[in-house]
Amino acid sequence: MNYLDELMSNKVIIAAVLAWFIAQILKVIFVLIGQKRIDFSRFVGAGGMPSSHSAFIVALTTSVGKNMGLNSVEFAIAFAISMIVMYDASGIRRAAGQQAKTLNKMIQQWGKHDPRFFVEERLKELLGHTPFEVVVGALLGMVVALGM
Repeated sequence: MNYLDELMSNKVIIAAVLAWFIAQILKVIFVLIGQKRIDFSRFVGAGGMPSSHSAFIVALTTSVGKNMGLNSVEFAIAFAISMIVMYDASGIRRAAGQQAKTLNKMIQQWGKHDPRFFVEERLKELLGHTPFEVVVGALLGMVVALGM
């Protein structure tokens, strides 16, 4: 069996990628429902509902737990990484997005009075997730992994 075949038959990776894919599709659908517009940039963008980072890493962790056991070293490592990813998504990246929003407002206000502060490109504001978006992403990842 060659490396690509092995990779494509790895159910842990398939579960993680499938959970990510479903989360990204749901982001597009939720924008369509909520804002009545199709925004395919949500398919590849960070932030939004549900957290695809959480869905990916929790699907991976759940799959490792199913295959290796919840008392395995592999599960412990995957679990620790999951906690870091979800903390980062709802904490650090979310705070960075809030700071970008504030900076964009400041630059817009200053740009009205002094053209030196005018900037064409705004900072990206949708970077992280609310804790609810992270939990929903995590639940999605668990469901996908347990369903495989």
